[in-house]
Amino acid sequence: MRNPNVPRHVAIILDGNGRWAESKNLSRSQGHVEGVRRVEEIVEAARQMGVEVLTLYTFSTENWNRPQTEVSMILKIFCAVLDEKVKKLMKDNIRFRSIGRRESVPAEVLDRIDRAIEDTKNNTGLIVNIAFNYGSRGEITDAFKNLLKDVKEGRLKVEQVNEQVISDALYTKGLPDPDLLIRTSGEKRISNFLLWQLSYAELYFTDKYWPQFDREEFEKAIRDYQGRERRFGGSVAGDKAASFQETK
Repeated sequence: MRNPNVPRHVAIILDGNGRWAESKNLSRSQGHVEGVRRVEEIVEAARQMGVEVLTLYTFSTENWNRPQTEVSMILKIFCAVLDEKVKKLMKDNIRFRSIGRRESVPAEVLDRIDRAIEDTKNNTGLIVNIAFNYGSRGEITDAFKNLLKDVKEGRLKVEQVNEQVISDALYTKGLPDPDLLIRTSGEKRISNFLLWQLSYAELYFTDKYWPQFDREEFEKAIRDYQGRERRFGGSVAGDKAASFQETK
């Protein structure tokens, strides 16, 4: 049985790889490599703590506007990591998922994503959900188009459209909404990320750049979440959460 004091779904905006590298007089590519190490560390921490879904905002639709050399480097690192880590995902019973538009994504990247999804589809542990070429406004636009098409072709009536129908039309169909959003690097905005799904999430911002966000920082964010009273617009959602120490 999962611990109710641990958020079921944690979403993270991984921000600050480049700025961390610049602060260390390193190349931006070194910042992204160090960022991958933090992903590995946080995935392991989330798995051990009983988090069910970990959604990582790794590449937005706006990121294509970065210098081509940096984009190419990010894609190269992403492919190499997927090639290397599928066996680890299988060993740890982790299921891989991805959300985002497939358009504009190079075929070799899509191939790595599809293979990782297929290889891990029967795993039953933590779901690692990668938001790649993702933008929430685009996701909502795609959902509207698909729902309008269903109405036009007679598969759906207008009066049947409700919040659940809309949720099921989003890329995140089948996943619970995030309980906790974490953003690193000191920025305090959600940057076109899961706009519908984050309606009732707790928000946690840290000044740490993503390469500095280790397990200790992750646990700090979870403790902060556990000290909050989630009201969902009404009364308190259960008793105030116990301390993190009581969940270990």
